[in-house]
Amino acid sequence: MKFGTVAVVGATGAVGRIIRELLESREFQADRFRFLATKRSAGSAIPFRGQDVTVEEVSPEAFEGCDLVIASTPDEAARDLLPHALKAGAVVIDESGYWRMNEEVALVVPEINPEAARTAAAEGRLIASPNCSTTQMVQCLKPLHDAAGLKRVTVSTYQAVSGAGLAGTAELIESTKASLENGSFVASTFQQPIGFNLIPQIGSFKEQGGEGDGYTSEEMKMVRETRKILGLPDLRVNPTCVRVPVADCHSETIACEFERPLSADEAREALAAFPGLAVVDDPVAGKYPTPRDCAGDDRIFVGRIRKDLSCENGITFWCVSDNLRKGAATNAVQIAELLAQD
Repeated sequence: MKFGTVAVVGATGAVGRIIRELLESREFQADRFRFLATKRSAGSAIPFRGQDVTVEEVSPEAFEGCDLVIASTPDEAARDLLPHALKAGAVVIDESGYWRMNEEVALVVPEINPEAARTAAAEGRLIASPNCSTTQMVQCLKPLHDAAGLKRVTVSTYQAVSGAGLAGTAELIESTKASLENGSFVASTFQQPIGFNLIPQIGSFKEQGGEGDGYTSEEMKMVRETRKILGLPDLRVNPTCVRVPVADCHSETIACEFERPLSADEAREALAAFPGLAVVDDPVAGKYPTPRDCAGDDRIFVGRIRKDLSCENGITFWCVSDNLRKGAATNAVQIAELLAQD
């Protein structure tokens, strides 16, 4: 599939900046690149491939002539704008959470379900990139499911402030400084001051009754998106999502129960062989993934792989990934590369 004009929506945001960087460093082929953003950023110039590209204001009319649109916007903007991009004939890859669970939308991690992206593009349907915490987990779950058959997953996340955008990173710095200086601080991006703190809430408690009662919107994204990507509608997933005072990289403790026995060595081999995963697992020597080591890397890192003491066919492991890269920008660009190769 040849893309003549590629547009990046939200090009000046935290994820949009990395999308631009990846399109340049990975030498994505297109005749023209357009960068779209809100009126506040429109008119500014962005260096790209040796020349300055002027940021254009995003609007329903801005998509005319675009062959590929990669969008990283708030949910409301994705809801209002992206149907116009589809109507204009563009292939659309969306980073927002708005369209992911729509039955007509393909929810894609290229290493897991590439055919879903190909089919959606051919049929003029939108392609969604999953939530960052979901993406790193499902890429680990896929080879383990293939090896032993998943029955149940319990996950606790330790999510970086950059998951809340540039405002989240700024609030970590300000809140930490206030704590060090014994000053007062009123949180605005998070529910509580994040400096030297943990907040067991990401998203809102919207659901009352039913499956999501007592769970946050972020937690239910992990449940429903995991089932959709893996094609396992009845998979039991029990998440707890926690915001931590770390700048970049989400970390997760993942405990899996399987249909069949799976040793730690077998799990380690399956994970190491799967595309995009890197196993760092020598805890006695102090070797395991940490956010500081994994920031800026497109891979998903796995360590502390061990038998689960609470069930017969269980494996527990630790997982770290840069949430702005594979959890967002890199996954979207990989979908575009997949389609461009066909």
